[in-house]
Amino acid sequence: MTRTMRLAALALAALLATGSAKMAPAQALDLTKKRQNLPDLVLGNEEGNDFVVENREIELESGKAYRLRIVAKGRQEYKFYATEFFRNIWFNQIVIQHLEIHGSGPPDHLEFDDPGEIAIEFVAIKPGEYPWSARGLEAKGMTGKFIVK
Repeated sequence: MTRTMRLAALALAALLATGSAKMAPAQALDLTKKRQNLPDLVLGNEEGNDFVVENREIELESGKAYRLRIVAKGRQEYKFYATEFFRNIWFNQIVIQHLEIHGSGPPDHLEFDDPGEIAIEFVAIKPGEYPWSARGLEAKGMTGKFIVK
């Protein structure tokens, strides 16, 4: 079974478990319409502390749609890695300055060369704890995790 087929089966199972399958077929398949905005995950701050993290741990529920803004406020180059998390969610889109990126697979990482934000819209699929880090800055505390229940 391919990864796409497994994710589709998990999404269908989540629909059946929540009773959402009673909706019209077109509505039942679009989980992203009822997405929840998560607190921003903020890297660095405007006061010059490049190594603080706001909302280091974020809790999610499997089968639900979310929007997460990852915001770089510091002056460091942040290479945001959340490889296992990215592999275990279904991406609807990645948004950068109101421009949308759609695709069939997860990104390797997100990179901030300058302050800015990247929003990801997704459905959490597989429960677990998934670490994230700003590659090369882990020793300075630039780590956290996503907890999918």
